[in-house]
Amino acid sequence: MEGAIRCSANYVPLSPISFLKRSAIVYSDRPSVVYGNVQYTWSQTFERCKRLASAISHLGISSGHVVAVLAPNIPAMYELHFGVPMAGAILCTLNIRHDSAMVSVLLRHSEAKVFFVDYQFLHIAQGAIDMLSKKGSKPPLLVLIPECDDDQLSTDISSSSNAISASVKLEYEQLLSTGNLDFEVIIPKDEWDPISLNYTSGTTSSPKGVIYSHRGAYLNSLAGVLLNEMHSMVVYLWCVPMFHCNGWCLPWGIAAQGGTNVCLRNVTAKGIFDSIAKHKVTHMGGAPTVLNMIINASATERKPLPSKVSIMTGAAPPPPSLLFKMEEMGFNVTHSYGLTETYGPGTVCTWKPEWDSLPRDAQAKLKSRQGVQHLGIEELDVKDPVTLKSVPANAKIIGEVMFRGNTVMNGYLKNVKATQEAFDGGWFRTGDLGVKHPDGYVELKDRSKDIIISGGENISTIEVESVLYSHPAVFEAAVVARPDDHWGETPCAFVNVKSGCNVSGDEIINFCRSRLPHYMAPRTVVFQDLPKTSTGKVQKFVLRDKAKSMGSLTKKNISKL
Repeated sequence: MEGAIRCSANYVPLSPISFLKRSAIVYSDRPSVVYGNVQYTWSQTFERCKRLASAISHLGISSGHVVAVLAPNIPAMYELHFGVPMAGAILCTLNIRHDSAMVSVLLRHSEAKVFFVDYQFLHIAQGAIDMLSKKGSKPPLLVLIPECDDDQLSTDISSSSNAISASVKLEYEQLLSTGNLDFEVIIPKDEWDPISLNYTSGTTSSPKGVIYSHRGAYLNSLAGVLLNEMHSMVVYLWCVPMFHCNGWCLPWGIAAQGGTNVCLRNVTAKGIFDSIAKHKVTHMGGAPTVLNMIINASATERKPLPSKVSIMTGAAPPPPSLLFKMEEMGFNVTHSYGLTETYGPGTVCTWKPEWDSLPRDAQAKLKSRQGVQHLGIEELDVKDPVTLKSVPANAKIIGEVMFRGNTVMNGYLKNVKATQEAFDGGWFRTGDLGVKHPDGYVELKDRSKDIIISGGENISTIEVESVLYSHPAVFEAAVVARPDDHWGETPCAFVNVKSGCNVSGDEIINFCRSRLPHYMAPRTVVFQDLPKTSTGKVQKFVLRDKAKSMGSLTKKNISKL
């Protein structure tokens, strides 16, 4: 249009690192990060992040370089979310449950130049670096993050310090002291430039490097604030690992609102209740396993909530019974759904006032749906994976859930083939199967690889698990397919029983049969702890392998104890 001029006055590439400078001005003396006895203000956090960016630059890190970190939810982890991109580099947060072999693979694949490591995981990092050296790869420069809170100081720190190898050249605070406050923050030339690299969490055996852009992180940060209904100066308790989808982009989102980040090294029921009581937490997040931890907390661990606490949950779809119990305890649960490839949450089950008058069970079922796209996603649909036609909105016909929008990943690092497959047809294909309800809300039925086909009938493991969770003795449950000579596949339930409870496999099977069609009820029950990723997702591929190793089911009503 004539007269329009694009220039620095009206166009600046979007980046969530801009939130930090604003909060340092608007919320200068407000607490930004709290961790035990350690507390920083927003002006202090801004200064620390600038020093960190400057120090990283002095190490030779520049635009396009990858900086890796292996750490739990501690202040340094929060600061790295700003300091690394402020230096123009790309932050790669690694799962703290990985072993040395996997860490070495990811360091090599990402070509990380610097590696920040929390003292608790130093032995993992050193093992990974040794493996890289033996294979002829140049290892990254290792920077040790020691414990910074006297209250949480562990004997591990002294033993780790004594065991520090020559690969450790720097310590975190020492590195910060070399940085300059007059460092000029590097703004991305193109907002589509990468800000972070996230490896998929390991529900499959081959993690892929998911590339996030400054633009996508900016938009998803604000979308996260909106879908959590976060007011200014929120108090957010960190139960979601910051290494997972960059904490659902909320390290940046909390900065946008000048909130307080309450950090937890270890997520326990006691730690959650203590933090809520002490810091008057207003918001938090967590997978259904965290919700399960809360509702099953002992009387000695529980403390009364100072006020209503909003909690966003995602990962595995939460059973309605779990949501109902959380609401009873004083938590306001928002259900979201997404993947690493959608920067974490991509949908929200937006609550409607007219649902308030419904029975509680009906409310819980509505809330357990995955919902509609948030404001950063342009389109969400359930489609036939072959024809790409939308399935009817009748809550019956199953299709593949697909996304399209600005908060979908740039692609997979060094894997053009996988990227093209994921974006085939102009949509991001999730691999999740679901239905669309008449009101437009999406409900997951299963992962495409998890659906059980028994005698030609599709069985949603999510529906069976929801019934299992309603049993008073069941703490956790997961359902996978087991080979069956007659039906092809039948449901096999893996169950973790609550402490002090006793229940037989036959009782579990009969309980399900009284609430489900006969063919959907498990025919095999295995009692054990469930293998999980660090983000709370059950590793069903492990359970599927175990179910297959048990052989084909040839007798009805078998209970494997």
